[in-house]
Amino acid sequence: MKLIVEKNYDCISKIAAELIANEIRKNPNVVLGLATGSTPIGTYKELIRMHKEEGLDFSNVRSFNLDEYLGLEGNNPNSYRFFMNENLFNHINIDINNTFVPDGKASEPREYCKLYDKKIEDAGGIDIQILGLGENGHIAFNEPDDSLSIGTSIVDLTEETIKVNSRFFDSPEEVPKKAITMGIGSILKARKIILLANGERKAEAIRNILKCERISTQNPASFILLHHDVTIIVDEEAYSKSK
Repeated sequence: MKLIVEKNYDCISKIAAELIANEIRKNPNVVLGLATGSTPIGTYKELIRMHKEEGLDFSNVRSFNLDEYLGLEGNNPNSYRFFMNENLFNHINIDINNTFVPDGKASEPREYCKLYDKKIEDAGGIDIQILGLGENGHIAFNEPDDSLSIGTSIVDLTEETIKVNSRFFDSPEEVPKKAITMGIGSILKARKIILLANGERKAEAIRNILKCERISTQNPASFILLHHDVTIIVDEEAYSKSK
């Protein structure tokens, strides 16, 4: 595991974007694993800048997103498909047909989960996976629980996650209660993992990774410690409880 502590959010966003850009430069056909939420927005803005100002080429890149709310169509402003289009895909030269986000309106969601994992496998697997971190230690929508899914699955969102995510909706009641998410096993199959966290609100969750002595399903993020190539990038506030 490699730990990078930087001064602020802008710094961690630029470092993450440079790591991703390096992978694209080395392998124009790279397969990216992407995340949503507020944390990666700065990274996506920097990648857009690199594309427009430095010619970073996404034309042969493929991407797979971690998760999507169950029940939301891709044109819903609160869907993760909409988020990715608005915050990255619409501003770079990626082929939209090579961008995959779980289908929140799949007619057979559980069968669809198997197909999503198969699609990743058929693409050759994910080369570099970007992860955010929930305040309760969740990665993607793998919430603390007595057991965690290996592959992509349908999960119930905790009240805590619903409350945190309600800032993106008009009210907490509008937040979907279920989601499709890559499982822990799906995430750990990526060749490289970059986990990003910023702000004091994430300090306890980061501490629970860096000071972790036992892997636990109650701390889903702890499973990344089993991976052979993980880089954790945090700002000083997120690192404040780990010194």
